[in-house]
Amino acid sequence: MSDKKAIVFIGPSLPIDECREILDADYRPPVKRNDILHIIDEKPDIIGIVDGVFHQSPAVSHKEILKAIDKNITVVGGSSMGALRAAELDDLGMIGIGHIYNRYANGSIESDDDVALVFTSDDYTHLSVPYVNIEYNLNLCEKENILTNYEKNQILNVAKSIYYPKRNYSSILEKADIDLEIKNLLKNFLKTKCIDIKKQDAIEVLKYIRNLIED
Repeated sequence: MSDKKAIVFIGPSLPIDECREILDADYRPPVKRNDILHIIDEKPDIIGIVDGVFHQSPAVSHKEILKAIDKNITVVGGSSMGALRAAELDDLGMIGIGHIYNRYANGSIESDDDVALVFTSDDYTHLSVPYVNIEYNLNLCEKENILTNYEKNQILNVAKSIYYPKRNYSSILEKADIDLEIKNLLKNFLKTKCIDIKKQDAIEVLKYIRNLIED
């Protein structure tokens, strides 16, 4: 049994009970400024960053992540704030995992607004839908010929125009100028086949950390 210690910052991307089924780790709430500095003294072997605060308080800084890396702590990120910071720091030693990290790394998304969402403080219930999830599912709809590329881009433009706390499928479809028949097909797809790519990436981060611990 490995004695490596992992601390993971996570919140709305994946429920804690599901986290524990994948990885036995010390789970902390979404990361904010100076949290990494505070845990360096705890001497973790691995720090996982999935969720973090964006606007309600200062976000985790690049300097504190780099300080952890300088202390020979492996820092892994993906899904949300972790994906953003990993894309910014992968050349300096942070490890990025997942679809959203790759999107940031190749420049096809750039804003923290793309992964931001509103959630309840007690149980992390989602109150909005992050843009990356919307885009991912609309791309699937295009592949299944539910939407044309033009229609997809039109809906994505509407999604971008909505302030992230109010961004959800209902508000987007209400404003989108597409045929009712297509809207109904899209609603059915979202009800039956919708994928939470942030959740999938969070799972991949935990599995990656688990493999590091087991090696």
